[in-house]
Amino acid sequence: MADTTFGPKGWTPERLGDLTGKTFLITGANAGAGFQAARTLLKKNAKVVMLNRSAEKSRAAVADLKQEFGGKAEVSFIRMDLSVLASVREAAEEVLTTTPRIDALINNAAIAQVPTRKLTVDGFESQLGTNHYGHFLLCGLLFDRIAQSKGRIVVVASLGYNMGLKTIKFDDMNWDKGYGPNTAYSQSKLAQMMFAYELQDRLAAAGRTDVEVYVCHPGSSATSLITTSGSRMMRAIWWLMTKTPMVQTAEQGSYPEVMCATEDGLKPRALYGPTGRSEFVGPVGKGTLNAHAHDKPVMSRLWDVSEKAVGFQWTF
Repeated sequence: MADTTFGPKGWTPERLGDLTGKTFLITGANAGAGFQAARTLLKKNAKVVMLNRSAEKSRAAVADLKQEFGGKAEVSFIRMDLSVLASVREAAEEVLTTTPRIDALINNAAIAQVPTRKLTVDGFESQLGTNHYGHFLLCGLLFDRIAQSKGRIVVVASLGYNMGLKTIKFDDMNWDKGYGPNTAYSQSKLAQMMFAYELQDRLAAAGRTDVEVYVCHPGSSATSLITTSGSRMMRAIWWLMTKTPMVQTAEQGSYPEVMCATEDGLKPRALYGPTGRSEFVGPVGKGTLNAHAHDKPVMSRLWDVSEKAVGFQWTF
């Protein structure tokens, strides 16, 4: 049953009002959906702070955006490598020093389908370490600032959560055995979703209404994700797919995250994204959320494991 809340065309940026005075943080915003989200928000006069790994690409992205929206456009970047916990801590400190309000933190960055098993400097499997642990720590460090602004945390997930094991492999989270690029990616995206849904539960239990948490996915969009970290074979298959109607533009892929950062009246226990064919493409709305993504005992255990792994304890 397709979601018709936003009419036959689904949610589009036409629903956005003026965002003057609002500040949005986006991880991985120098290309793909993150860059397009930044464009859409700047168009509505928001302030955008990008948290990106590459200073060079970030400077180029900022220059492009200022060229499009004028020198007064409030867009800047802070260098952050999600795969390095020390870098996440430094970046968070800089955000807290320079950014008085956070209306939404959009956890958009990701690496995908890494062909051979790699560990981060902190000793985690690279996809889990980057996509989940890095964001888990970042959200924790910025949580109070987000709460002061009555802001939001947006987790950009992936339909990949339906592949692989459909649960967390607690006995071998680093894939010492049986590593597969897709299975490990799927695991990392499932972990991100479980973090978001568990955070919703913990906020509700603490009676906190000052932070909203939403989960979305871009569907199948022509971003640089696979082309930057996938194997040559995956890249070739993906290039062919981008020439078919099964793949939409990066701009369309950014709609769900912009919606989750701005739209009122969204439901917490939901997965927002395209609602058309296989939920890969089509009008943006509330899609299908499979129960394994919010399996309570697994979510709670993952939270405890994650706090220990990153050396940070959330307080509500």
